[in-house]
Amino acid sequence: MLTGRIFSQRLDRSKPLWELWFVQGLEGGRFAVVNKTHHALVDGVSGVDITTVLFDTSPTPTPIAAESWTPAVEPSEAALVAEGVKGLARFPARVARRAVHAARRPVETVASLRETGEGLGNVAWNLANPAPATPLNVPIGPHRRVLWLSFPLAQLKEIKNALGGTVNDVFLAVVSGALGRWLRRHGVRTSGLELRAIVPVSIRGDDQKGALGNRITAMLGPLPVYATDPLERYRIVSDSMSGLKESKQAVGAEALTRLQDFAPPTILAQASRLNFSPRAYNVLVTNVPGPQFPLYLIGRELQELVPVPFLAPEHALAVAMMSYNGTVDIGMMGDYDLVADLDEFGLDVRESVEELLVVARAQQKPSGVRARAESKQEV
Repeated sequence: MLTGRIFSQRLDRSKPLWELWFVQGLEGGRFAVVNKTHHALVDGVSGVDITTVLFDTSPTPTPIAAESWTPAVEPSEAALVAEGVKGLARFPARVARRAVHAARRPVETVASLRETGEGLGNVAWNLANPAPATPLNVPIGPHRRVLWLSFPLAQLKEIKNALGGTVNDVFLAVVSGALGRWLRRHGVRTSGLELRAIVPVSIRGDDQKGALGNRITAMLGPLPVYATDPLERYRIVSDSMSGLKESKQAVGAEALTRLQDFAPPTILAQASRLNFSPRAYNVLVTNVPGPQFPLYLIGRELQELVPVPFLAPEHALAVAMMSYNGTVDIGMMGDYDLVADLDEFGLDVRESVEELLVVARAQQKPSGVRARAESKQEV
């Protein structure tokens, strides 16, 4: 598959870290656009913002003003060093401003420090207790397989509305069910086994909407692959995610990202590595909400908006979800050799969605109807 081949190749470090592929000749006269951008430039939310700018919101293309554009001169090494020196010179001033702010709001500062300390404690605990070993957490090769599935967004909302929680809880429960099936099929005993998902969380404020850059932190969510009952699995995920929000884990992770306000770049780099340490999680599971209205390119309506996740070292599988115009696409990337049965994992994902739908619809039945159905099953 072309997408797998494109994402198997590293971006050229001598050029800006993005590529845009235009693919023609698809069935029915359709075409596709494959966007490949390094996370150093954008995160999922800003990527969606860029998409809405590149596309039109109506079938009639927006007129483009014929303005001349001259790119800025590429900075020399000396200019980059000079900018770094300027940043170091501004460092004491940033620290002083924070100190003044803290002195003027002592109660707020103490509460924030306490909350941040609790969160950093959670982050430190997760780092000191690495994720369990699995066949997916071994050295990976350079080649990739890519697969995606489409579902009506209404189905995931139906599950969420019937069982409580959030759409993200539904997604984590679906991935948990699929992973459990995949592991058992590969001879792994899942009894008592709970994997960890790294769940990116946007910390982009309303005032930063449309801005470039990467403004995400991460939470470690549970993947209870030991739970074979879909309702039990969903409740474990939903209760755990609710507890994680109260545990200040995301606050602690965000505190690491905010080190850029008062720490030198070398310390910031180390803190960022801690925040996304590969040993702390088993699988990347990311959910990015997309626009819920149709987009157009040169008069053609965009049919699918598919997310393609990335693989970290010693992580052979990643799963992403993106919603667009009433549809959800779940994109999966696997190491070409270690996850040779990615198509079968896709069937596992579909089965997990279907079994949660059955449970959700059973919960919505009137109590009398449900009781009669349960009594028939007992007989």
